[in-house]
Amino acid sequence: MITALAAAPAAPGFLSPSGIEIAFVLVGIATLGAALVTVTTRQLVHAALWLIVALGGLAVEYLLLTAEFIAWVQVLIYVGSVVVLLLFGLMLTRAPIGRSPDADSENRWAALAVAVASAGALVWVVVDAFRTTWIELDGPAQGSTEVTGAFLFRNWVLPFEALSVLLLAALVGAIVLSRKGGRAAPDRADATPPREDAR
Repeated sequence: MITALAAAPAAPGFLSPSGIEIAFVLVGIATLGAALVTVTTRQLVHAALWLIVALGGLAVEYLLLTAEFIAWVQVLIYVGSVVVLLLFGLMLTRAPIGRSPDADSENRWAALAVAVASAGALVWVVVDAFRTTWIELDGPAQGSTEVTGAFLFRNWVLPFEALSVLLLAALVGAIVLSRKGGRAAPDRADATPPREDAR
């Protein structure tokens, strides 16, 4: 029995991290910092650019977890579509480039409390669900394109298509808002000034 216990593989521990785990923690810290800057800056364009950094950091985290399909979906859909759509919306609606006082709702403490509570609940759920689950990074890829793609388009095809409709609706909304702002200026320019005898 002693021989069997000695031959059993030792459980991985936190005191002997591998290079991939160290890189995962460092990228996570950088991603968290970019996310904090995204929600605290008062410049809308800077917030969108820092959001690109945060979402790109998440894609790197997926790559470190050998989930390359999810990583490229993260880049294509979120970085390549959502953020670009957000930047187009900012340009089409003529949002201010510099500091915007409208971006501060004076509810920072309430937002911080909600964010901390949400983060705590999410961490507790994930830790409780995967407490004894370990990903073997040196073994076969767990998130390969074939496996994840088959699972996605069999079980999650409806939410996947709903996301594309959401992106289309956001683009149409940005175009509508920009056209409304563009119509008001010509109407004011074409308005005839009052005549002197009417005064």
